[in-house]
Amino acid sequence: MTYLAQLKPWLLTVLLAVSLSGCSALSVKEQLDHSQLTKAGFTQSELHLAEGGELRYWVGGQGKPLVMLHGFGGTATTTWLPMMLELSQHHTIIAPDLAWFGDSFSQGTANITTQRAAVNQLLSQLRVAHYNLVGISYGGLVAYDMMANQQGIDKAVILASPGTFISDQNLAELSQRFDRDHPADIFVPENRQQMRHLFEGVFTRFPPLPHAIDEQIYQRYFALWQDQKRQLIDSLPSYRDQLAPQVDPKLMPPTLLVWGENDRVFPLEQGKQLSRYLDAPMVVIPEAPHNISNEHPATVSQAIELFIQ
Repeated sequence: MTYLAQLKPWLLTVLLAVSLSGCSALSVKEQLDHSQLTKAGFTQSELHLAEGGELRYWVGGQGKPLVMLHGFGGTATTTWLPMMLELSQHHTIIAPDLAWFGDSFSQGTANITTQRAAVNQLLSQLRVAHYNLVGISYGGLVAYDMMANQQGIDKAVILASPGTFISDQNLAELSQRFDRDHPADIFVPENRQQMRHLFEGVFTRFPPLPHAIDEQIYQRYFALWQDQKRQLIDSLPSYRDQLAPQVDPKLMPPTLLVWGENDRVFPLEQGKQLSRYLDAPMVVIPEAPHNISNEHPATVSQAIELFIQ
């Protein structure tokens, strides 16, 4: 989630002034992001899902399709913006907002199977049969499910996402690290203070902001669809148990893993387990947190480019 973490000082000053005037600083930031993408040739559209609901997505660039799936709480733009701009020079970027994030939603059951089905409907609509795939964190779990269940993925890059190597003990230890009773309590905060606690665990340092802007971020990205978001997290153990026996590492597409050395959500050891299982190369970013797409976009973009070219 980028939110306001990557703002230049002058732009942050402008947004603070906007906030004090009673306007939404976050709306201004979103408009600036959208303007950047539009100027770079991207278009935003929406797909009406077969089960009911809508999937918002961005398409732009040139070259072979590259599908990019964001993490929990974020959207395509908050997760990928600088990387979309960079990678679109050589690839056609397809970056959806997953269901129940941003302005996307589904009438289906809140689980990874529904997410995969929605992404596949999008690919069918765009007539994309072969593509490369990138997913981070929760989006990486969706990507892993796609890798195990369908054809057409030429290469995959998984960022800070352990596939099925997420045991009950791993989940219990995750809750302990964040001082919460359950994983859903971490990722589905009930107020801006709990949201701040989440940010402290996934960023190296999220900038201090006025309470009004924090509240705008919370309302825009966390307040809606809370029941569905909790279900997405609570269903992970059953997803793992169902998918794990189906995965044949020899049949998975060539895969690259990229991880932050200091990841507090999915520690590096979980990434190493997945790397050994898939016999996949792994890039470790020194001293990086979980949110590597926001804090190290150039490094991650370069790793992706070198692997899928």
